[in-house]
Amino acid sequence: MIEKDFVTEGLKRTKIDEYLESELERAGYGGMEVQVTPLGTMVVVYAERPGMVIGRGGKTVRGITQNLKTKFELENPQVEVKEVGVPELNPKIMAHKIASMLQRGMHFRRVSYTSLRRIMGAGAQGVEVTISGKIRGARSATAKFSDGYIKKCGEPATRFVKEGFATVQLKPGVLGIYVRIMPPEVILPDKVDIHPPVIEETVTEVVEETAEIVEDEEIAESAEEAELIESEEELEELEESLEEVEEEAEVEEAVESDAVEEEVEVAEEVPESDAVEEEAVESDAVEEEVPEEKSESAKEKEESS
Repeated sequence: MIEKDFVTEGLKRTKIDEYLESELERAGYGGMEVQVTPLGTMVVVYAERPGMVIGRGGKTVRGITQNLKTKFELENPQVEVKEVGVPELNPKIMAHKIASMLQRGMHFRRVSYTSLRRIMGAGAQGVEVTISGKIRGARSATAKFSDGYIKKCGEPATRFVKEGFATVQLKPGVLGIYVRIMPPEVILPDKVDIHPPVIEETVTEVVEETAEIVEDEEIAESAEEAELIESEEELEELEESLEEVEEEAEVEEAVESDAVEEEVEVAEEVPESDAVEEEAVESDAVEEEVPEEKSESAKEKEESS
């Protein structure tokens, strides 16, 4: 029972998408979203030219809203129009553009490569364009054109890759255009980022490191203060020693000057009489020595006679 509800809901959304695509082909239809709310059903329409979706005075929007209510039995439908930011990254818009260029008579290879360049220039990671039908002759064929990196299987292919489909009626027959685009913001699960090793530090290690840094700073400050104090003490000691040396030199000079003055005074105090007496004593001693010598010579003469 639940599966039937899901299937019927999916069919209803597909029919709404086909209806909007046929009605808004000239406006650059880029998809839609259906959101069920307590107040009704919100239908968000993405278009390259929102003005054409709204119409003059909102006529087109009111007509779409009425058709959604009557044909598809939506409860209180409300249509909201949003502009597509980068049309080149929307596969539905690009598929319809390729179809319009093929309808104007352009070659399918030229159209495909032009579309690839535009899509990759918009920043897509990868793109694939498939054109199938009578493109080269009476027999149908398929041509694939791809560029960049795009996933084709697995969950990333269904989850990340956007798909768009369009058809075009030509003289040989109907061509189908299938466009798959991988947006630039997609991060694939097989992507590996190599980061440089990070040293994890616990809170205690950080606290210890900060404490050590603070201690080192305190020790350095105390050492600087001690060096300053020692240098000041050394300067004071040098000044004191210089003062002592100067005092000793002054004392020695004073003592020498006093000794010289005393000698000069002593020499001045010796009387002239003493000097005369000394000279007289010396002359007497000379006279005494002379007669002694003479008496000895007289004695020798007497003996010889």
